[in-house]
Amino acid sequence: MVQSVGCKPIDGSFGAGIFFAQAQLSNASTPEDEGGSITYASRAEMLEAAREIAQALGEDAVCYDAEVLEHHGHSDWSTSNSEGRAVAVVYPRTTADVCAVARICHGRRVPMVPFGAGSSVEGNFSQPHSGICLDFAHMDRILAFHPGDMDVVVQPGVNWVDLNARIAHAGLFAPLDPSPTATIGGMVSTNCSGTNAMRYGTMKDWVLNLTVVLADGTAIKTRRRPRKTSAGYNLTALFVGAEGTLGIVTEATLKLAPIPQDTSVAVVAFPSIRAAAAAAASLTRSGIQLAALEIMDEIQMRLLNDHGSATVRKRKWTEQPTLFLKFSGTTDAIKSDVARAEAIVKPFSGGGAGGEFVFARTKEDEHNLWAARKEALFTMVSTRPAGTEIWSTDVAVPVSRLTEMIEVSKRECGELGIFASVIGHVGDGNFHVAMLYDPRNRAQKEAVARCVHSMMDRALAMEGTVSGEHAIGIGKKEALVDELGLETIGLMRTLKKAVDPRWVMNPGKVFDDAPVGGN
Repeated sequence: MVQSVGCKPIDGSFGAGIFFAQAQLSNASTPEDEGGSITYASRAEMLEAAREIAQALGEDAVCYDAEVLEHHGHSDWSTSNSEGRAVAVVYPRTTADVCAVARICHGRRVPMVPFGAGSSVEGNFSQPHSGICLDFAHMDRILAFHPGDMDVVVQPGVNWVDLNARIAHAGLFAPLDPSPTATIGGMVSTNCSGTNAMRYGTMKDWVLNLTVVLADGTAIKTRRRPRKTSAGYNLTALFVGAEGTLGIVTEATLKLAPIPQDTSVAVVAFPSIRAAAAAAASLTRSGIQLAALEIMDEIQMRLLNDHGSATVRKRKWTEQPTLFLKFSGTTDAIKSDVARAEAIVKPFSGGGAGGEFVFARTKEDEHNLWAARKEALFTMVSTRPAGTEIWSTDVAVPVSRLTEMIEVSKRECGELGIFASVIGHVGDGNFHVAMLYDPRNRAQKEAVARCVHSMMDRALAMEGTVSGEHAIGIGKKEALVDELGLETIGLMRTLKKAVDPRWVMNPGKVFDDAPVGGN
């Protein structure tokens, strides 16, 4: 068992504000060491832990309000929710605060669930075992900005849009583009991407190092700040995408990219989803350096006409499957790329009614055209009929199988007789399906579940993945076993037990605590 006996600052070589909890290990075995089931504190014991945290961090750092607990335990963006709720929400301000919370929760066997913006869709911040929820709203500082080195050090509560606005004067930006509400901690924990992934990759490609608080209150730095290193294990990669199940990220050093000299956007509609997907595949293989390549089906386009924002409804959208293209680079290069892209898609669009290649001639046009893609999920959620829920999920496949994957998935979800739509980042083989259903209608809910699982099975059959950018959470644990196999899940469980033997770090996510297949 681990007993923390203090939290003191380490050498300043890794930067100010980093703390290490000093721990002392005993040889006493525990049920989890012996392969027994995981046991958590009772509700009364969890509340006692919350009171101890309040004494350590201050009364204003802990909230018990029922509405706040509900907001932190349930997502309207997702079907993957659990019935449990945390007993309290804690608002830390420093790494030292998180160390203190972890020591208390570890000692009392209380689950800890990190919370960023609450925009994840696979139940990543749900609380199936109750516990303490850590909200990083107050850890929203930019700690250091090194424009000469093209990197920045931030706390997990920093919003990526705000970050880019604050460093734009230096001609740099963090090139990820997930939900506008997303914060760095959640982006790291789910290995997010977004519309810019085709050009810039995913979150894992932009994280230099992390400060992470482990289950027992120990704080570690995964590596130093250079862009390259071959010193030791790649611990940074271990925590990116781990969903807070191995530790809690309290600082991140991110690489930055130069802001392109110019950007532009184009849209083009197609007579069928197959034609749109085939055009996307041709664009991907063309060598044109697109910044983004997105698809929205005819359902989405109709929704924009009916319920889009005032900005989006400035134009009448063709209600057919549509590709959204984003270009970036020099102004002259973009002109060349636009011309090439138009020539590539013309055979697929037919060039007839609705097949016009529309590109932005002004920055206002660019903003208005791209707003249609960025507002899609918000429009669906805000306009869903009362009593319905949204089941939004994603898969990714090799680009060569993308056309077939989208066409079959679109047909299957369209046969359910409910609102069902395809949207996604087709430039890197990743797309999403969103369906609105009545959770009280058992047959309808089961039909939607079958459709989702069929889509995941099909992606695996095509050598793809069940999660392109939303991570696993509680929604895709079984599918992860299908994708990776029992042996790989077993190794992941071994790593989890090594750093979190009491299973208190965001339990119930990625895989279950009980051995899979009797391992």
